[in-house]
Amino acid sequence: MRVVVNAAMSADGKLSSRERTQIEISGPDDFDRVDRLRADSDAVMVGVGTVLADDPSLTVKSGQRRREREERGESANPARVVADSRVRTPPDASVLDAAAHTYLLVSRAAPNDFVEQMEAAGATVIATGDDQVNLTTALGKLEGEGVEQLMVEGGGELIFSLFRDGLVDELSAFVGPRVIGGRDAPTLADGDGFTDEFPELELETVERLDEGALLQWTVE
Repeated sequence: MRVVVNAAMSADGKLSSRERTQIEISGPDDFDRVDRLRADSDAVMVGVGTVLADDPSLTVKSGQRRREREERGESANPARVVADSRVRTPPDASVLDAAAHTYLLVSRAAPNDFVEQMEAAGATVIATGDDQVNLTTALGKLEGEGVEQLMVEGGGELIFSLFRDGLVDELSAFVGPRVIGGRDAPTLADGDGFTDEFPELELETVERLDEGALLQWTVE
């Protein structure tokens, strides 16, 4: 499986404000790039914090790209994947609508009634790990479901966990012309942080886009 992390951050590396409110960082060219990346992926993944903060649909916006996917024998939209160790996904979340299939990653400690509720909403629940989702095992199961390219859209806790477990192949970051600040504002990679054995990145491209810059790395 190829795991591609994509994020838009401010010039000081923040994904949103300390209040977790969504801030427009990208412009139209970057929005189109992200939509193209979604259309080229088999599944799009977020953490439950992103679901709670933004209620994203994680669907392809371009009708032409949806039609092209269907012409290739694929569903109009890639599958959605939510990492939810603490079982906080609301039953009315947009990621549970009929636009695409959804996989919910939980730990084996997830209550049966929550699992049944999510399955009743149409999601496939994958339980790994005792108290937290075992991402390595969960992504292996997704690969068994046919996911060859997984696009990860955040948030910072999930992105850190994927880097920690050595699961990221590529990182694309749009750096926008804003300074957000705030010691408690989420960053590209939150979590516990590294103290040694830092992931090494190789810079592949730098491109001016909208009023910011797109940086693309591969993970060594």
